[in-house]
Amino acid sequence: MSPGAGVATAPVRRVLAGVRWYARQLSGESKWDDYLERCAREGRTPMTRRQFERHRDDHREQGTQGRCC
Repeated sequence: MSPGAGVATAPVRRVLAGVRWYARQLSGESKWDDYLERCAREGRTPMTRRQFERHRDDHREQGTQGRCC
């Protein structure tokens, strides 16, 4: 490996880390991780992933506005 190879990969890794963060935010994966951390802090048993997603969907459907804006 050449001496400057590590320098060239740093920006690529930074970009890939940003893309990964963005994808996790869009997919809701970060919300699941946040939920698991909160349950661990509070000493509660977390829901399964399926129950968690169903709960999120139910909450989203009930919270919709009846107007366009």
